[in-house]
Amino acid sequence: MAASTRPMRADARRNYEQILAAAEAEVARAGAEASLEEIARQAGVGSATLHRHFPSRQALLEAVFHDRVVTLCNQAHELAAQPGTAAQHDGTGGDTQRGVARRDTPPTGDAGQALTAWLRSLASFGAVNRGLAKSLLGGARSSTAGSCETMLIEAGNELLGPAQAAGAVRPEVTIIDLLTLVNAVSLATEGSPDAAAEAARLATLALDGVRPRR
Repeated sequence: MAASTRPMRADARRNYEQILAAAEAEVARAGAEASLEEIARQAGVGSATLHRHFPSRQALLEAVFHDRVVTLCNQAHELAAQPGTAAQHDGTGGDTQRGVARRDTPPTGDAGQALTAWLRSLASFGAVNRGLAKSLLGGARSSTAGSCETMLIEAGNELLGPAQAAGAVRPEVTIIDLLTLVNAVSLATEGSPDAAAEAARLATLALDGVRPRR
């Protein structure tokens, strides 16, 4: 995260956002060991400006990670708010309320698809941002890494509950199980030529294993 939480001037905010965008692109290209000098060059700022906003590599990586986690959590909130997902979770049967027979709704419903879509996005993020999560979560835990993990757990639970209520996921499965599974997929695919697509594909296959046994 940035060194200061005080409000920024417009030019400072612009520099911050340009650095963050450049860092996200460079981390996706080169991994967690991305060159800070190259990030500054891509952002169109000097090294001194970069270090004024992010005094260390760790601070910059944390900001990149947090920014992407916020995006993923927002995606989960949007998916959870879809009418079909919410209706299945609260047991009201949204389609029935609108006069449509429940048999017209697929057995796993939108809730299962919403959870799978989000976990695919999470797997792709982990695979493309090579070594980023591992570098932040693998050693001494910072407050940013801990808060990001909490955010993902809470966002994931918003989707897991409806999916289990819809019969799309076995009741004993936890969000920690799913995040661990997705993380393994990300680690296995981060060196692939098309890491995002491969991670999404393997995540879909892996998630078949959490569906109820017929």
